[in-house]
Amino acid sequence: MYLRPAARAVTGTTRAVTGATRAVTGTTRAGKVLHQEAGFSRALAACQLARVSSPCLTPCRTLHITTQLCNVKETRQHTEEEVGAFTKLIEAMGFTGPLKYNKWKIKIAALRMYTCCVERINYDDFFDKCSLPDTLNSWFLVAQLHVWMCLVRMRQEGREGKYMCRYIVHSMWEDVEQRSKIMGIDASHRKEGMKAMTETFYAAIFGYDEGILSDDSVLAAALWRNLFNCECEDPNQLELMVGYVRKQMQYIDALDGDDMILTGEVNWRPLLEENAQSILKVASPTYNDTGL
Repeated sequence: MYLRPAARAVTGTTRAVTGATRAVTGTTRAGKVLHQEAGFSRALAACQLARVSSPCLTPCRTLHITTQLCNVKETRQHTEEEVGAFTKLIEAMGFTGPLKYNKWKIKIAALRMYTCCVERINYDDFFDKCSLPDTLNSWFLVAQLHVWMCLVRMRQEGREGKYMCRYIVHSMWEDVEQRSKIMGIDASHRKEGMKAMTETFYAAIFGYDEGILSDDSVLAAALWRNLFNCECEDPNQLELMVGYVRKQMQYIDALDGDDMILTGEVNWRPLLEENAQSILKVASPTYNDTGL
């Protein structure tokens, strides 16, 4: 009879302890929430105080609102294509890294571009207007001028363009050697001639690069040394060739680079034109009396 009241007392005590524990837990949770809300309120107040006390602090949106246009020279441009360290390593060892287009297509396009430098040029006009003798050396001097213009254009197309330049030059030397064999030049003289042409070619490349980046007088001096072999006494001939190089460079610069890499097609402008300045300066429009 005395065990039941005792059990009931113990059970009641247990329930009371459980209720007290739940009350304490609820109080703790409520305290954490209140503490977090208080911390958030203090942080918000600090931010508002800092914004008021710092007049130089501007909202992020105003940083993107501007009416000033950027100059072309101030625009960041990628002059070199970013490649990995492994690609740089294998290219430094003489191998070719991965390209955007198939290598065989680029080689075929390089051969076609060199063919355009040889077969789409009227050499008789150059021999006549520039008083050049009709020899293999004169042919080579005119051909290397057009090859150089193609090299300048293709070097602007990144790694694919530079890879194409190698095979343009390779095709040129193979063609020169075959032409010398057909003309009956013996091996010893052919070897000496190829060595002299190689020196002439790279000296001309350096001079033409300097001339195209400078004024007409520097370009005329480069043409006088390399194309005319320092034997030109007519300033009209130099003026004609300077204008020819300038208009050709502007013409091929306007061509699409990807099309040139894949096709190698180049159509040259003639040496003599009725309106030679049309490629250098856009003609201003003319109007009649009615304004049309």
